[in-house]
Amino acid sequence: MRTLLFLTPALLLAGCATPETLTRNGLVNAGIDQRTAGCMAARMVDRLSLLQLRRMAGLGKVGRSRDLDQLLYRLRSLKDPEIVSVTASSAALCMTGLAR
Repeated sequence: MRTLLFLTPALLLAGCATPETLTRNGLVNAGIDQRTAGCMAARMVDRLSLLQLRRMAGLGKVGRSRDLDQLLYRLRSLKDPEIVSVTASSAALCMTGLAR
């Protein structure tokens, strides 16, 4: 019974995570700074399907990228040019300050 009391809040909070939050956290875990990751995630969830975002999340289970170049290299292995294109353009716009 005690275990259930401790798990219930965690499960409720996990259900509240939005695709944007999950994407932002995944980008941070991949080595992107917090501000840039937030900007990129906002753009990416508008341009990619949930299936594409889930496929990207699967890469996080393999390991952490050192930088954006390595992240893009790993994304190419998904064989989905739209994922690579959206990620690269989002990174470019967010890192230069052209997107908010």
